[in-house]
Amino acid sequence: MERENVWRHIHAERAALADTLGSLTAEQWEHESLCAGWTVKDVAAHVISTAKIKPADMVGIMGRNLGRGYNKMIFREVKRLSHQQSVEQILADYTTYATSTRKVPTVTVIEPLIDAIVHHQDIVRPLGIIREPDPAAAAVAADRCRTLSLLFGSRRVVKGVRMVATDVDWTRGRGPTVEGPMRELLMLCAGRAGDPALLSGDGLELVST
Repeated sequence: MERENVWRHIHAERAALADTLGSLTAEQWEHESLCAGWTVKDVAAHVISTAKIKPADMVGIMGRNLGRGYNKMIFREVKRLSHQQSVEQILADYTTYATSTRKVPTVTVIEPLIDAIVHHQDIVRPLGIIREPDPAAAAVAADRCRTLSLLFGSRRVVKGVRMVATDVDWTRGRGPTVEGPMRELLMLCAGRAGDPALLSGDGLELVST
């Protein structure tokens, strides 16, 4: 997918997420997300923070987290950002940075797409809300997640099953087959559980344990 189209999908998903967040109650903002230890507010602050971080900010981030691993660093920074901002300030950031093309200097343009799509799911699924991202965009995000499977904790699944999307032309991997909507396969590639009601195939046992 061309870079400009990736950004178009990022902006569309951010806008959809802003709409979701704007509809939530105070209690829902404090609800646990699919990310262990992260509330909905934490995730919301994290997603839009990638459009705000400048190269100079990386010095402070790295300095505050010397000797800590990547995931611990992200967790600490997410909590710091969320604590510093009110719900209203986070929502305002989604307006201010709605069409920003800034990204963290150390990542590709696909990581903001992963953040927008996967973290939107992390927020809505525990709340019983359905969000269907664009399948083509989800496929691009899934391919990047597969490359970063060690980071996402999904290497066993990525290497152990053949994934076949039912709503876009996308097949990856070898082994027992798991079929389903692209968004569910993306969640598997990102180290999350897919919706078992939407998945089928002889590889289901491998992705449900």
